[in-house]
Amino acid sequence: MENKIPVAPQYIKDFEQLGFGMFVHYGLYSQLKQGEWIFKYCPDGMDKYQKLAETFDCIGMHEIVATAKSAGCKYICLTTRHHEGFSLYDPRGLSDFNALNSPAGRDLIAEFVDECRKVDIVPFFYHTTLDWHHPDFENNFDAYLDYLYRSVEILCTKYGKIGGLWFDGNWSKPDADWKEDDLYKMIHRLQPEAMVINNTGLNARGKMGNSEIDSVTFERGMAEPLDRTGQPKYMAGEMCETLCDHWGIADDINFKPVKTLIESLCNCRKVGANFLLNIGPNADGTVPTMQKGIMECIGRWMNTYGDAIYNGRPYITYSDKKEFALKDIKDEKTAYIFKFDLGFGTGDVNVSLGFEDSGANVLEKFDREIASIKWMDNDEELEFSQKDDKLLVNFTGFKYGQSLCVRVAKVTFK
Repeated sequence: MENKIPVAPQYIKDFEQLGFGMFVHYGLYSQLKQGEWIFKYCPDGMDKYQKLAETFDCIGMHEIVATAKSAGCKYICLTTRHHEGFSLYDPRGLSDFNALNSPAGRDLIAEFVDECRKVDIVPFFYHTTLDWHHPDFENNFDAYLDYLYRSVEILCTKYGKIGGLWFDGNWSKPDADWKEDDLYKMIHRLQPEAMVINNTGLNARGKMGNSEIDSVTFERGMAEPLDRTGQPKYMAGEMCETLCDHWGIADDINFKPVKTLIESLCNCRKVGANFLLNIGPNADGTVPTMQKGIMECIGRWMNTYGDAIYNGRPYITYSDKKEFALKDIKDEKTAYIFKFDLGFGTGDVNVSLGFEDSGANVLEKFDREIASIKWMDNDEELEFSQKDDKLLVNFTGFKYGQSLCVRVAKVTFK
């Protein structure tokens, strides 16, 4: 076993096939428009903060799910309960601090799951392990863990089949016994095909934790290749990133460029990891215009190149260039070359400042004979030649009037 790589079970393969997901941070804090951690900076403490439940309302989950669909996301991970301790679901008597006891007056997670299933998106549940509201978190940790266990049990039994549970907060008590084995085994018993993910935090990206975990996380840090040799089980990888500087909605204009986000998505797939991109809805559950627009732009790219993202798996990378190739998991005769920083195919340096217009590129490690190489966006045949494992490709630039940030060519082997 020492030198073997464990085989991925089908449910983890299914997770990797999803490729691109949307994270959603939504809760009481959304009313304040100051980010999801605003309670920590609220001078009046929880007594005043929890009064936000008296004004919390939501028009519905339709726009959130529609935004994910427009972006090409195959799954959504929604905060069922964040660190503030407020549940968007019905906790069945475990706590009164929930959406049913607010002007919203209903189980928003049931609504979320229904909307996902209408458009073939897989619902995932984020659930905090850290709780600023529940007194037992600080005063009686064993009692709190029972509350957490029973809360998660509800999510596993009342909403049908789900994609997985995404936990966050164990880093708040690094020396505590969180009884993870009990929690994760319960999830795998009730939802055998659900992913179990526990965020290791900003400072422990890619760390492999409990043996029941199904994916490691890379929070706001580029995913890296995972060495699974000798590991007790196969773990997937996932990078979570947000559009700006906050996860919950904030008075924030520091949005990442669409190009940067698309490159992050591509580079995640280069190492076989999923990309989970976050939005922070308005207080009423609508999606802010800027966030919706960014996701729609990514969706335009995915409409063209999505097959390479969903079906592509690690194949060829280089230490000295950004370009890389993925192999198609569904078709052994297909691969994809990802080309960065292309300009327009005008031949005019005054038009394409700072980018390559086009030109011959040498790519190594291609040891299979190639029949054709075509751009996926317009089926243009690219000129190429092969000698040994070296591939010389004449990459052409984007058509003037069209720039899709990263361009992908489909390779067909003989």
